[in-house]
Amino acid sequence: MNTESQASAVPHRLMITVSVMLATIMQTLDSTIANVALPHMAGGLSASQDQITWVLTSYIVAAAIATPVTGWLNGRYGRKKVFLVSIAGFTIMSLACGAAGNMLEIVVARLLQGAFGAALVPLSQAVMLDINEPKDHGRAMAVWGMGVMLGPILGPTLGGWLTDNMNWRWVFLINLPVGVLSFYGVYRYIHEEAPHERPRRFDVFGFTTLALSIGLLQLLLDRGEQVDWFDAIEIRTYAIAAFIAFTFFLLHTATSGRDSFFKVDLLRDRNFAMGLAFYFLVGLLLYATRALLPPMLQTILGYPVVTTGLVTAPSGAGTMVSMLFAGRMVGRMDGRLIIGLGFGLTALSLWQMAGYTPQVTEWEIAFPGFVQGLGLGFISVPLTTMTFSTLDRGLRPDGTAIYSLSRNIGSSIGISVMQSLFVRNSSTMHASLTTLVSAETLMQHPDALAQVFNLNGQAGMAGLNALIDNQAAFVAYLDDFRLMLWMTLAAIPCLVFMRVNKKAPPPSAEEMHVAAE
Repeated sequence: MNTESQASAVPHRLMITVSVMLATIMQTLDSTIANVALPHMAGGLSASQDQITWVLTSYIVAAAIATPVTGWLNGRYGRKKVFLVSIAGFTIMSLACGAAGNMLEIVVARLLQGAFGAALVPLSQAVMLDINEPKDHGRAMAVWGMGVMLGPILGPTLGGWLTDNMNWRWVFLINLPVGVLSFYGVYRYIHEEAPHERPRRFDVFGFTTLALSIGLLQLLLDRGEQVDWFDAIEIRTYAIAAFIAFTFFLLHTATSGRDSFFKVDLLRDRNFAMGLAFYFLVGLLLYATRALLPPMLQTILGYPVVTTGLVTAPSGAGTMVSMLFAGRMVGRMDGRLIIGLGFGLTALSLWQMAGYTPQVTEWEIAFPGFVQGLGLGFISVPLTTMTFSTLDRGLRPDGTAIYSLSRNIGSSIGISVMQSLFVRNSSTMHASLTTLVSAETLMQHPDALAQVFNLNGQAGMAGLNALIDNQAAFVAYLDDFRLMLWMTLAAIPCLVFMRVNKKAPPPSAEEMHVAAE
């Protein structure tokens, strides 16, 4: 039975979609929902500000390390079993996080939560591709993409509301009803398929070296800004160890053939390889912008938390709107044109953001966010569809895991690099602005600043320095937006390297005798 016949024969498609999307939203929401609750957690757990960041780091590192193993687990134990264990483990660890009484307990719980949740997004994507016919993959990826994109966007807003109106423990406890419903849906409606291939031996060395390189990279990116990057022995150690581990992984993969943990056949598919690069960039743009905009609004423009959430919410609305349209457009026109439209809208929004002034209005913040949301939706749906359109069905579990990993690494690198550039550019701009208010300048214009600051006292000079800090930081934020603008524009010509799949690929030998129950 071919792929299309299998998809059309799947019963309870709607219930399966709801069940796997609940799991997807639950996992992606937890990547950002705890961010705004960190100060409250620090007080409740008697932890320092430096220590409490491990609540985020432990989750990110564990998820990054566990994601690549999803494909092997799927082939060895079956998708349904892995899905159920992942949902159950994630839900139980969410309860453990909410009940944690000290730092050790919550860090261990978050580590396990990240490890269990790593398989949820790639498996949900594989399920959505398998239960829908190829002609409906665009709409399916639109639904799946909403969960992946909206989770990180809505996380801080929901986390802030729960923390303010209840307490920080509900940031984790809210997962319990969602997890229970998702578990029941997967258990009740998903039927296990016959294995596509003989379970392959687990490549311990390949997994260990890849896990080490990913984990060390995540630690480097997370800790770098706090300890002044490569001036610290800690960061140099992470970098050297990650490079050595990844080198061993590459050499092992090149010499192990089909026994390797990583399936090299994935990279032989040009669309998949290009899709990884573009999805990496999407992760960078999505998360870096989300990391930069809220602190700029609150620290530079003085927006309260509630207002910040309101003016950034239109981005999520834009993503929902464009994904619905993009799902209908895929298959009716060249997917590269839709992706190009998305990058164009993203570039337009970043151009508007790079032109902010200290007098920017709430509308001028909300509208570019909505436009950027539109752009990200138009990118992600056709990009995901094209990435997997030429990939063999048997490679999907491994492919979806690596695809999700590329976005996660892109977001980590994007946040770290943009924050680092922000700090450096702030210092540079502060030095430049300081030269403009030197003693000689003040003597030439004695009344210009005296009306605002008493420059004869320490408090007045401190106020002037704070104003310069504020202006320097604002310019640094604009420099980051401008850099992301140029990165977005540079990506558009690369779309010519993707191939349009004019017809569905023929079924593989394995698919000829596999049928959904």
